[in-house]
Amino acid sequence: MERVRIGCNYVTRPLWKVIIGVPLIYLPILTTVPFVIVGVFFVKTHLRYVGGMEIKSYWDFVPSWVSHRYENKDQPIINIPWYHPAHYRIFWILNCKHYCPLSVALFSYATYLVKIVENWWCPFAHEKKQDYADAAIDESFWHVDPQEMAKLDPNDRENLIWNERAGQAYRKLLK
Repeated sequence: MERVRIGCNYVTRPLWKVIIGVPLIYLPILTTVPFVIVGVFFVKTHLRYVGGMEIKSYWDFVPSWVSHRYENKDQPIINIPWYHPAHYRIFWILNCKHYCPLSVALFSYATYLVKIVENWWCPFAHEKKQDYADAAIDESFWHVDPQEMAKLDPNDRENLIWNERAGQAYRKLLK
């Protein structure tokens, strides 16, 4: 498994870089997250208006609270002398139990919705298209109209990610 190298470098970082770097994690709360929330609203509305049903909810991407290992009474704390909030368990509860899982879920949910849009409007294979399988749909826009479907390359026409009936005739022959 490929890994990002970070822990091995942290202890060698100059203190000034760590002091500047740590608070930077909160800038996405002010900048990115509001725009992603608005984007999720628009994309989900688009999908519903064009007929989307059985779309997972945001909460399907949020881990269950009971799956968290720590509660306030036993949450680890780190004594960072220059970063006073880190001394308090509530700081870690807000970060580890709320900010991190909720923001990761938000970006995962936004990605899921965009994959559905891509599978609906652009059911054309490329080297990364298998990564969209977690957002599979029943039929793409191009499969709804038989004349348009006939124009598709067989690999696009018969792809299970955007055509749930793909290969049914073939499977019937095998029986």
